[in-house]
Amino acid sequence: MKKYFALFLAIGFLLTSCKKDDDGLNPGTKVDPDPNANVDVQDFMWSAMNFWYFWQADVPNLSDDKFPNTAEGSKAYTEFLASEADPGKFFDDHLKFGEDRFSTYSDDFKEFTQSLAGISKSNGMEFGVVRFSDSDDLFGYVRYIVPGSDAATKDIGRGDLFTGVNGQTLNTSNYIALLFGENDSYTLNMATISDNVISPNGEEVALTKMPNLVENPVFLDKIFEIGGQKIGYLVYNGFTNEFDEDLNAAFGRFVAGGVTDLVLDLRYNPGGSVNSARLLSSMIHGTNTNNLFLKQRWNSKIQTQLTDEQLVDYFADKTGDGTAINTLNLTKVYVLATGSSASASELVINGLAPYIDVVQIGETTRGKNEFSITMVDDPQSNFGPWIYNPERESNINPDNKWAIQPLVGRNENADGFFDYTSGLAPDIELQEDLANLGVLGDQNEPLLARAIQEITGSTAKIDFSVGIPAEVMTSSKMFTPLKDNMILDKPLNFNFK
Repeated sequence: MKKYFALFLAIGFLLTSCKKDDDGLNPGTKVDPDPNANVDVQDFMWSAMNFWYFWQADVPNLSDDKFPNTAEGSKAYTEFLASEADPGKFFDDHLKFGEDRFSTYSDDFKEFTQSLAGISKSNGMEFGVVRFSDSDDLFGYVRYIVPGSDAATKDIGRGDLFTGVNGQTLNTSNYIALLFGENDSYTLNMATISDNVISPNGEEVALTKMPNLVENPVFLDKIFEIGGQKIGYLVYNGFTNEFDEDLNAAFGRFVAGGVTDLVLDLRYNPGGSVNSARLLSSMIHGTNTNNLFLKQRWNSKIQTQLTDEQLVDYFADKTGDGTAINTLNLTKVYVLATGSSASASELVINGLAPYIDVVQIGETTRGKNEFSITMVDDPQSNFGPWIYNPERESNINPDNKWAIQPLVGRNENADGFFDYTSGLAPDIELQEDLANLGVLGDQNEPLLARAIQEITGSTAKIDFSVGIPAEVMTSSKMFTPLKDNMILDKPLNFNFK
């Protein structure tokens, strides 16, 4: 957790040193609810969303003048907050904009913030869930196994299939409870493919979730030398800022190995840290700190009070720890992506596009172009009102352990482009084949092989036909607190009253 804490300490230092009495952003005045109404959680949610939420102006319930600062206004506000006892349902039904697919919450800020650092209770099996055609039945396929996990000690690996849990056939009604419920242990009922038909095979694998499992997102890096060309290959499964140094070290190996072409595998990467996306992009393209990487767009009440300089971010020449960035200075990169590639993964593709040729291979990405911030019931946070600061946990309302992760803005690239809510389409379309999933890092694995073919210009006849396409309905990562969030974790260059 060291880097995570250091990063937010930097934010706190910046905001504290910039704070002024006569200038800056402030949440304004707000009517208070009846203190005896037991609506602390709902009050926190409304207050934070009213100030920060990207679509605040489009949600009537979040209007600045909906609840006047009068006795009548306080009564109306209290009744509104108390209208839904379940804070999660209150957040979803009363505070979110209709087009918002990604703002989320947690009833345990400790668990939530740990997940942002790559720490979770997990058995280490990352998998996709697919629906059988013309049926409500489902099956899962293993994408990869986290090293050091319980699954890593069992006879299970990439490409394995399962159709049931604890003897129950998976379907749309029970898969959440069976795979993502309260039980720490379960037994998978395995399956095999024969003549493109998936059927149970009678085998079982028992898995147990481990507390505080840490996943290093820098899953695999290799260098292939093919026909005199040195091709780097990186499987990167999450933008977790605690592992930025590991990411930079991988690029150090690429530089030392004379890599001239790069295949960046983001097919299972749902996103995470905006700053890690900036650093990765710098490792690929270059460290010219005068080149604009992104420009932020906030809600109108915040946007109008900020200068252009406060809204922009540039490519980097150092990591957060001050280590010089190892860069390949490429003019072209090959990115493997699927519908599970989201937020910060898409930010890398979009942020690099104005500068280099990004060849996207695979499927259309998820379409997550907004960023978010973690918020807790700490309105006086020196990071900004309600923004989580790990050094101020004792200041969080002890009666409210909830956290929210609302979308607070959008990132534009240097060309001003941000409109990819329908996802970023591939230049070369190729789905994963469950009948031939391949081994990550093996140059015959279909998506990697297609990228290598594009790089080398090989005319060899390779069969890229897909027997059983991986039409993924959801994945294991979508049931973690981080999900597909894009987290704004660089210092906010704002002044707060």
